[in-house]
Amino acid sequence: MTTLQSEMVRLFLVSYDEFKMRLQRRLGSEHLASDVLQETYLRVYGLSQGITEVKNPKAYLFRIALNIAADQRSAGARLLTGEEVEELLNPADERLDPARVVAGQNDIRTLIEALCELPPRRRQILVAARLEHIPHVDIAERHNVSTRTVEKELKVALAYCAERLEKKSLQQFGLGAVKPS
Repeated sequence: MTTLQSEMVRLFLVSYDEFKMRLQRRLGSEHLASDVLQETYLRVYGLSQGITEVKNPKAYLFRIALNIAADQRSAGARLLTGEEVEELLNPADERLDPARVVAGQNDIRTLIEALCELPPRRRQILVAARLEHIPHVDIAERHNVSTRTVEKELKVALAYCAERLEKKSLQQFGLGAVKPS
């Protein structure tokens, strides 16, 4: 160990508490200040032989500590926090949100009620086209009507169900008296 190196280590150890207080104020964390000072000690202890003179040793040591803190912060900025890792490993499953489950169940109930309110042929056409995915031509043959009639019935049935679901949504949010334009 060179004379300069041993002098810097001695100064570091003597001024440790002062450095810790200054770093803690500067960095806002006692834990971070302690980590930085440990790394600073290792760096000072391993000072190369190329340094022969330091004009202001205390300022030099503090600058080393600040540089280490900056390096640690930039390295930490690239890392995920514990909460971010936890979220990635266990993403929130929105499907299990109780409010969404209840809202979905209410929508299904409203849709079933709307389907029951449709005339039988219109309901059958809607179910065949949207749930069973039967082509309009086949539905027309089944009901002995034209494909144009199937399309009209389907359009009316869908509009009715959509209107019922929208009214229900408006009532959920306290807008029951508002009529859609």
